[in-house]
Amino acid sequence: MRNIVYAVKARRSACAFACARRVSRRAFSCAPQARAERGDSGTSLLGKRWKDTADTVVIGGGCLGVSLVYHLAKAGMKDVVLLEKSELTAGSTWHAAGLTTYYHPGINLKKIHYYSIKLYEKLEEETGQAVGFHQPGSIRIASTPVRVDELKYQMTRTHWHPTPQFLIGPEKIQDLFPLLNMDKVLAGLYNPGDGHIDPYSLTMALAAGARMHGAEIYNPAPVTGLTPTPDGKWDVQTLHGTLRASRVVSATGFWAREVGKLIGLEHPTIPVHHQYVVTATIPEVKVLKTELPVIRDLEGSYYLRQERDGLLFGPYEKEDKMVLQDSWFRDGVPPGFGKELFESDLDRIMEHVECAMEMVPVLKNADIINIVSGPITYSPDLLPMVGPHHGVRNYWTAIGFGYGIIHAGGMGKFLSDWIVNGEPPFDLIECDPNRYGKWTNEAYICAKARESYGFNNVVGYPKEERFAGRPTHRVSGIYSLLKTQASMGFHAGWEQPHWFYKPGDDVGYKPSFRRTNWFEPVGRECKLVMEKVGVIDLTPFGKFTVKGRDAVKLLDRLFANVVPKVGTTNISHMLTPAGRVYAEITITRLAEGGFLLITGSGSELHDLRWIEQEVVEGNYDVEVANVTEDMGVLGVAGPRSRAVLQKLTDQDMSNSAFKFLHCKSIQVAGIPLRAIRISYTGELGWELYMDSKDTATVYQALMEAGREEGIDNFGTYAMSSLRLEKGFRGWGAEPVDFIGKKALQEIKAQGLKRKLVYLTMQTDNIDPEGNETIWHNGKVVGNTTSGAYSYSTQQSLAFGYLPIELCTLGQQVEVELLGKNYTATVTQEPLVLTEPARTRLQKMTTGEKPRGQ
Repeated sequence: MRNIVYAVKARRSACAFACARRVSRRAFSCAPQARAERGDSGTSLLGKRWKDTADTVVIGGGCLGVSLVYHLAKAGMKDVVLLEKSELTAGSTWHAAGLTTYYHPGINLKKIHYYSIKLYEKLEEETGQAVGFHQPGSIRIASTPVRVDELKYQMTRTHWHPTPQFLIGPEKIQDLFPLLNMDKVLAGLYNPGDGHIDPYSLTMALAAGARMHGAEIYNPAPVTGLTPTPDGKWDVQTLHGTLRASRVVSATGFWAREVGKLIGLEHPTIPVHHQYVVTATIPEVKVLKTELPVIRDLEGSYYLRQERDGLLFGPYEKEDKMVLQDSWFRDGVPPGFGKELFESDLDRIMEHVECAMEMVPVLKNADIINIVSGPITYSPDLLPMVGPHHGVRNYWTAIGFGYGIIHAGGMGKFLSDWIVNGEPPFDLIECDPNRYGKWTNEAYICAKARESYGFNNVVGYPKEERFAGRPTHRVSGIYSLLKTQASMGFHAGWEQPHWFYKPGDDVGYKPSFRRTNWFEPVGRECKLVMEKVGVIDLTPFGKFTVKGRDAVKLLDRLFANVVPKVGTTNISHMLTPAGRVYAEITITRLAEGGFLLITGSGSELHDLRWIEQEVVEGNYDVEVANVTEDMGVLGVAGPRSRAVLQKLTDQDMSNSAFKFLHCKSIQVAGIPLRAIRISYTGELGWELYMDSKDTATVYQALMEAGREEGIDNFGTYAMSSLRLEKGFRGWGAEPVDFIGKKALQEIKAQGLKRKLVYLTMQTDNIDPEGNETIWHNGKVVGNTTSGAYSYSTQQSLAFGYLPIELCTLGQQVEVELLGKNYTATVTQEPLVLTEPARTRLQKMTTGEKPRGQ
């Protein structure tokens, strides 16, 4: 150990300096400024004729940008142009470690990884360009019991995917990687198709394929300006002239903020310093007959792979040691930076070096030939920002990629399909660029990037919360009253209570793969809402107003449901042209030409962009406003909610005067607000919409007025359990030619192959969350979509997709949870009737006036 530490310390500065100098000279020789000083014309500089127009212009010649151009051209788009400021792979691509893996904890991104690997396997044959693709497999090492649970949790969510993945024991791990010290190894997650690829060769092969299919690649061609035209196109200014584009896609890596600022956008991305170490030949590695699989030591927080006859390992330092290039965030990237490196710093990573030497002892005597320290781009949550951007027409992003090599192929295909077909091929809302808003200031972005980098290999629990950078300015009017009473969750910048503390509770955030400290308190809150009355902070909802002459016409076009009458509310779905659900929105008609639209917190700008796009394309005479931060929202639910509200208002709150799914402008404790009789709990309740500054006043009035009724707080965990008990799902009617109608008619005519079913389960100390594998007779037959514990019926519930032949009531299947299969039964939904349904049933059967009426 001493030998390698001293050797690395002695070499690190000189090695990094020499590498940076070498690369710097190469990058400078390609810089457009240098060429311009020699008096080269644009044509001689580019070596080809300049195009004046294009359907799609992609800015950025890293692996992501080149992949998108390749896929667009291959899909048949004729006018595709890529503009690269210096040379292909400049930026983060050229110095990447090149890891490829089928694994991803997210369900949707597994599809991206899968496609990338399948593409890379055949790319050399297609293009004639070597890509240097190695597939020795990879193993994620678990060395603690909780890590074993994590691997089981991930296996549960992988069986229903085509991804080849296996949970293996120490003996198999030793066979695959004989150089490991097995003292602490308990299990491993093995992906046999994983490996690594040469990033430079990959990019050049994609570029060759793009050219084969007719795309143009211009470099050096830095973009100096972007000007929107009245018809929604873009004038893209470069040193060689202006190019008119129907759409622009920014795939600009750590230059993303510079490009965004050209059109007034502040993309929340920031570069971080990532280091990896390459050793010289190691005798024990050289004598191996097969290439070692890639190792990811989760406790040591590093990856390690074979590099020729040596090893390459890259650590992820903790928050307090990792380095942000925050000066670039504030001052911009140095104009000449492209293929340079940062000075390495071994002291920062020594903790991880020592872990690696303990796990792979041959490293102790290895000689170091290189330490690479280069910039990679992080978004606050480490996920990329992919898709059309809200607020500007026909401007798309493919930025914020911390793992660009494995994402390049799949994201290029995903975006290409979206651009060509007019809608995304599948849901990837977690990567939507519009999940961020103006609440992402510099302090937040820096704090979250530090946290995300440092948390690269932390245990991935269900219901995970991360606390850096919180709270933002997005706090409701009652946050200060509730923050010490509740475990808070983070939703699109907002703080929202998950569950509330009582004396004697085990308080705080204590994640687990099994039932944890919130389980009993959430049951208490469910009972509160079912028997008395509860208040929930719903301020994070996305809220839009739509008004104007064409408001009804617009909503008829957007939604697969009838437009509600004045003073009423319904739940509607925006569909894509292919008939997929793009969004679920609650619509309230406030006046003949005025509507209030409510969506989930995480869908705010995602949904608003879709609505505004339709307004422009359809030339509708309407005004659409985002009022999310202007309104506070309180939910009041439970059989005694009417009694509490009636104490505070002159409005008649009786069932006959204030019906379900109706809206009225009322005053509560002297505060004007809109009350909608609806509750996501399924119980008697109202949502109260008020000016945000009045939220605390209304809340305190409710709590005071409700003392006799036993009023108390409840959080989102209880709401989710209550919703699932009621089996909430709703599809609208089809009165007009809404978007997606034709596709739905075709799907109906062809017949369904699978259906969503309601499942009941008896488990032990664990409950379904969603995305678990469903088995029948030893075969994978489907997957759950959501799940929770039902406190009312004392069992676990889940929705899941099954083949038609297994959808009969009473059919038994098995749901996998943490490596164990639990019997589940297809059941008639819902198990608990909603309050309006109970009311109707009671009136029909007995004529008795129900409780709470």
